[in-house]
Amino acid sequence: MQPTKYIALLSNPAGSHKTLQTAEKISLLLKRHGARHSTFTRLWPSSFDAFTEVWLVGGDGTVNWFINQFPGVQLPLAVFNAGSGNDFHWMLYGNTTTEQQVERVLAGNVLQVDAGICNGRFFLNGAGIGFDGAIVKDLIGKRKLSGKASYLLSILKNIVGYTEKPCTIEMDGEVIRQDCFMISVANGRRYGGGFYVAPKAQVADGLLDMMVVGSISPMKRIKYLPVIEKGEHLGLPFITYRLVPRVRITSTMPVHAHLDGEYMSASVFEISMLPGRFSFLV
Repeated sequence: MQPTKYIALLSNPAGSHKTLQTAEKISLLLKRHGARHSTFTRLWPSSFDAFTEVWLVGGDGTVNWFINQFPGVQLPLAVFNAGSGNDFHWMLYGNTTTEQQVERVLAGNVLQVDAGICNGRFFLNGAGIGFDGAIVKDLIGKRKLSGKASYLLSILKNIVGYTEKPCTIEMDGEVIRQDCFMISVANGRRYGGGFYVAPKAQVADGLLDMMVVGSISPMKRIKYLPVIEKGEHLGLPFITYRLVPRVRITSTMPVHAHLDGEYMSASVFEISMLPGRFSFLV
């Protein structure tokens, strides 16, 4: 017998007014459908044993925080677009309205989604090392605009002055040693609010899409930024692209990085794929 549906509806405690409004809207829609649920907007439960599903209201950072706080969760998850960066949401649901997504998620179709793990921390969308990690660091403490606006403004501010870092990349018997502008190890196709950094990536193929941008002059950085934004860059001569189950990246110095838009810094990055690690209602 299937257990009675009981949904934990979690809103990002540090979310905006929009986040709270979205959570309230979802709650009203669930009440209309007669779906039992409890809403948590400030303090989240320490355990979800009483629930059958977890619905998250926020952006990529909210989902990243949840899976790292509750890494053993086996319940089906859903994420609703209410953050400044919602690229993972887009991968699963596209441009759906809240009403449309509630209908879809209540239908109960489950997708087993891969997760990456980097230095012991999970990510669902991607790990960015180098320039895009520096962009995320630059945005810490600043009010983030919706979509790609904040990300784009920080790119324009830093794109000329960023210095490539010496990196060694080891994967499947292949070793690359070069100065790197940025390295993307992606599970999803886009991040930064709509930059198609890994346009071929799939969230359920069991592989990481790694894209390495080598040394590139400031003028070429500016020239090719719109090309990368559209996902039309994989054939460019200064780019190396691989599909890998795992990769080890080292540098002689700490390098800025991010996981799903959450900042980190390290000189060694041990990254691997965990196929079908989490369940998402789609």
